[in-house]
Amino acid sequence: MKESENTPHIQVKDLNVYYGKAHALKDISLQIPRHQITVIMGPSGCGKTTLLKSFNRFLELDENTHISGQVRVDDQDIYAHDVDVTEVRKTVGLLAQRPYPLPMSIYENVAHGLRIHRMKKTRKEYDETVRHYLEVAGLWNEVKNRLHEPAAGLSIGQQQRLCLARGLAINPEIILGDEPTSALDPISSQHIEKILLGLKDEYTIVIVTHILRQAKRLADHVIFMYMGEMVEAGPAQQVFNSPREERTREYLAGVF
Repeated sequence: MKESENTPHIQVKDLNVYYGKAHALKDISLQIPRHQITVIMGPSGCGKTTLLKSFNRFLELDENTHISGQVRVDDQDIYAHDVDVTEVRKTVGLLAQRPYPLPMSIYENVAHGLRIHRMKKTRKEYDETVRHYLEVAGLWNEVKNRLHEPAAGLSIGQQQRLCLARGLAINPEIILGDEPTSALDPISSQHIEKILLGLKDEYTIVIVTHILRQAKRLADHVIFMYMGEMVEAGPAQQVFNSPREERTREYLAGVF
C-alpha cells in the first residue's frame, strides 16, 4: 500500500545509541519527510553519521554498539526481532563517504545486486537495467564503450556515481549519503549534487554534511545535531532563516 506523500517516511522515537559506555545519541525523536532531501548537519563528532546509519541498521556492524528506541520506516519498526535486515538494507541504501566499487567490471558492479536478489531473468533485462541506472547516475556516456573493464580504473568521482547506480539498481525507497562528496573534486561534487536533486521526486534522500553551503544548496528539511542531541529540525527555509534555538544560530553564524 503506497503511503501518502504527507506521511513521514522515517520516524524516530526515543533513540539512544551507545558505543561501549560512550553515549553517542541521546533521546532522539524526529521525522524524515517523504520525497525530500533532508540534511543532517552539525560539527564533527556530534552524532550525524551515527544517526544516519541507525536508519538502515549499519550500526549493528560494530558489536560494541547498544541501541534502544524505535526507528520506523513506512510504519515498520526496523529493529523489531522479526525484521529481515537484508530487506531493510535493500529498502534503505547507503552512499558512503568514499566510493567502494566491487572488484569486478563496471557492468557487473551495477548488475551485482540484481543477481543477488534475483530481480532480473534475461540478459536483455540486465543490459537494459544496467544502462538505465548508469544513465540516471550520469555515467553512461563516459563508460558505454568500456563496460567490461575493471571499475577500479574509473576516477574517484566516476566511482562514486557508479556506486550510486549500483545502489539504485535494487530499487531502494530511501537513499542515505554519508558526506558523499567529501572525497571528490569540486566538479565531481557538483555532479553528485545535481543527480541527488533530480532524484528526490522518486526517493527520500537523507544526507550528512558538515559543509554549510552544501546544506543550503540541497536541503528541503534540516536536522541540526550537537553533542549527540538533536537541537533543531524543520523546513530548511525556517531553520536557516529563523532558527528557534540559540545553538543553531551560533552554528549558522560560525561561532563553532
